[in-house]
Amino acid sequence: MAHILIMPRQGNTVESCVIREWKIKEGDTVQEETTAAVVETDKATFEVPAGAKGQILKILYHDGDDVPVLKPIAVIGAAGEDWQAALGGSEAGAAGPSKQTAVPGAAQPAAAGTAVVQSPAGRSAPPAGFSSPRARNTAAREGVTLDGLAGSGPGGRIIERDVSAALAGKPSFTAAAKAAGTAATALPAAGTGLGGRITLADTVTATAAPPSGGRGAIAPADIPEYGEGAVTETPVKGIRKLIADRMLASLAESAQFTLNAAAPAARLQELRKRMKDSADSSPELGLAPVTVNDLVLYAVSRVLPSYPFMNALKTGDTLKTFERVHLGVAVDTPRGLMVPVVKNANLLSLRQISSEAKRLAAACQNGSAKPHELSGSTFTVTNLGSFGISGFTPVINAPEVAILGVCGIELKPVEGKNDPDGISFAPHIGFSLTINHQVVDGAPAARFLKALCRAVADLDLLLAAG
Repeated sequence: MAHILIMPRQGNTVESCVIREWKIKEGDTVQEETTAAVVETDKATFEVPAGAKGQILKILYHDGDDVPVLKPIAVIGAAGEDWQAALGGSEAGAAGPSKQTAVPGAAQPAAAGTAVVQSPAGRSAPPAGFSSPRARNTAAREGVTLDGLAGSGPGGRIIERDVSAALAGKPSFTAAAKAAGTAATALPAAGTGLGGRITLADTVTATAAPPSGGRGAIAPADIPEYGEGAVTETPVKGIRKLIADRMLASLAESAQFTLNAAAPAARLQELRKRMKDSADSSPELGLAPVTVNDLVLYAVSRVLPSYPFMNALKTGDTLKTFERVHLGVAVDTPRGLMVPVVKNANLLSLRQISSEAKRLAAACQNGSAKPHELSGSTFTVTNLGSFGISGFTPVINAPEVAILGVCGIELKPVEGKNDPDGISFAPHIGFSLTINHQVVDGAPAARFLKALCRAVADLDLLLAAG
C-alpha cells in the first residue's frame, strides 16, 4: 500500500512550512531514512525523511511552495502503483493550491484594471453579494469582479483567500491603469510594467487616432514605467515571506506604541572592558566573552520579574503573565531574522546567559537550531546598537506584549555635579521599548523602562545583588 508523506508539524505554533529543496525526484527509490525534502519555517530549517521504502510516485508541491502542516506532499509506493488512488483519487495539492483556481486568460475585463475571474469547475457560484468585507475590499483594491467566483467560506461565502487564489498567476495593474475605467480596449495577457503589470500605456490601442499635428500615437512599449536601466526581480518567498507575514500580522493585530530613553553607560562600558581584560588576568572566571548585549540581557532578566505585565503574552482576550523570564534574542542570519529563546533567564548567572545566547545564535546561523529553542519566549530583545542606530521602532514578537530595542552608545550632555552651571558629556545607551497598548499603558511601561535604565546605570550593584 502506498505511503503518503505529509508535511510534519514543527512545533505547536507552526501552521505551514516552506519546501526549501526537494532531495528526491519522481521515480527515485528511497529508504525510510532517506531525506526527501528540506523545509523551513520562520524559525528554522528541518529535514523531512521519506518514512517508507519504495519509489517516489508523485511529488505534490514544488520548491518554494508554502504548505500547511499535515498536508500530503508526496506519495511513495511500489513501481506502477496508482498514486491517485492513495489520495482518494484526488490530485489536491499538486503543484500547490494556488495553481488550482481556474482564471480564464482570454476573457475581456469589463473595465481597465478589472480582472474577470471564474469559478473552478464543479463548484457553483454563491448568491450575488454573498462575500466578506475583506474579500470585497481586496477585490476593489485589485480591480476584481466577484461575479462567477465560487467561495470556500461557510455556505459558499466568498472570502479573501478566494480572491487571492483567483488572482494567482494573473498580471496586476498599476494605479493609473485601474483608474482608466471603460476607456480601455483589448488588454494584453501581460503588461509592459515591472513584473508584467498592465500599465496605462498598455490600455492604449495600437490603432488609436493620431493627435493633432500629425504625430502618431505613442506605442505602449515606448513609455517605460521606470525609465532606463536594469531591473532585478526577486520573489518574496520562503522564510522571507513568512517573516513578512508575521511582521504584518503583528502590526495589524496589536496597538503598537514605542517609548525611547537612554541610560548612563559609563559603568556598563567599564565592566565590559574589565571582563574583556580578564582573559589574561583571570581566565578561570570565563567572563571575557561577555558583551554589552549580554549585560543588557542580564539587566532585563532581573528587572522584568518586578513588572509581570511586561513579561506576558496576549492570546485572544486573555493576558498570560509569567513568573519566569524566557528571553527571546533577535539574531540576524543569512536566512533572515530568527529569535531563539534563553529559557529561565532570571535564574541564570551573567556567564550562563552570555554562553546560552551565543550558543543559540550560532545554532540559528548554521541552521541547526531545534524547534524548542525557537519558541516559548515571553519578552524579546533586539539589538541594532552595533550599527550606530540611535533609536528605532522594533515590531513586537507576537503574542508577546513588548519588545526592547537596544541602540548605540552616544555622548549626551549632563549637568555637572559640583558646578550646577557646568555641562559635561557622558556616554549613554539608548533603549526603544515597543508595547502593545491594548494591554499595557504608557505610564506603567515608562516605569519599567526607567527601572531598566537605573539598573543599567548601576550595573555593578545589580551584579553584586545577584
